[in-house]
Amino acid sequence: MIAKLVLEDGSVFSGEGFGSTRSVSGEVVFNTGMVGYPECFTDPSYEGQILILTYPLIGNYGVPLTQNSGGKLETDFESDRIHISGLVVSQYSKDFSHWKGDSSLDSWLKANRIPGVNGIDTRLLTQKLREKGSMLGKLVVQEDLDFVDPNLDNLVARVSPKEPVEYGTGGKRALLIDCGCKLNIIRSLVKRGVSVLAVPWDSDISKEQFDGLVISNGPGDPKMCEATVQQVHKAFAAEKPIFGICLGNQILALAAGADTYKLKYGHRSQNQPCIRVGSKRCYITSQNHGYAVDEQSLPPDWEPWFFNANDGSNEGIRHTTKPFRSVQFHPEASPGPLDTSYLFDEFAEML
Repeated sequence: MIAKLVLEDGSVFSGEGFGSTRSVSGEVVFNTGMVGYPECFTDPSYEGQILILTYPLIGNYGVPLTQNSGGKLETDFESDRIHISGLVVSQYSKDFSHWKGDSSLDSWLKANRIPGVNGIDTRLLTQKLREKGSMLGKLVVQEDLDFVDPNLDNLVARVSPKEPVEYGTGGKRALLIDCGCKLNIIRSLVKRGVSVLAVPWDSDISKEQFDGLVISNGPGDPKMCEATVQQVHKAFAAEKPIFGICLGNQILALAAGADTYKLKYGHRSQNQPCIRVGSKRCYITSQNHGYAVDEQSLPPDWEPWFFNANDGSNEGIRHTTKPFRSVQFHPEASPGPLDTSYLFDEFAEML
């Protein structure tokens, strides 16, 4: 079965199709991780995107058993479904071997109606995206279709829960605005004795009782989340601890009166170096985002907290006197290094 990745600039990459046989359209992005594709595919921040995995061999350890029948906090996935629209790999491994492997990547993609293409020169493709930036594309397996820009939609509304969900039984309570939260953020809080109430992205949080506020990661343009921005701005008056992660960094910045912008190709990898402002300490972080905070637009009572050692872009902000802060990277880091997991310890202590 022949499958083609077609980019908006007219480039065509042909290979062998696997997974679903349907055609899809979306934004084409790349990830540099060697492992972690089950976690990656189920990360809601990838909603509407065709993902290129730059590591050449994919599928060799299969897919773990899903546990949708029991607890919400599955250990091997970041949500209850796959969020990528399509997958592009250099070499798909049909045979898998791992003690937790329950099924092949091919069968998992088929069950979730996600198409993939194998045998693509992903190095050349990644070079093209590095030069021109993220592009729209379509993965054509059978029928052709038009290009679709997912960023024109409110992607957060697609992936945010429709009803509040409670996690854990800890003494302190964090209210989580779930914009497409990775489950390991919740696991990281619950493990530290913090109970979590996850609410939809557009909830009126003034009616809730909580000790601190967490703004989660999520897909797309943060300016689509005006309802969330307004709620966070109102929460400033209570002066309770606020911790934003990834999209949450951008939403906190917008609530403070700053601005955001779209990066050329985003940061999507497990090895982004981030330096804490005022120090020479460099942390290795896991990231997945296409937008960033314009730190030049921060009001006088806010300051940069981290910056990216590669391109100098903002990686975190904080208020100069109040317990409001956020990071652009993922301190829960699964998969990836645990350099910044201490930020959850600090937040739990603040509560």
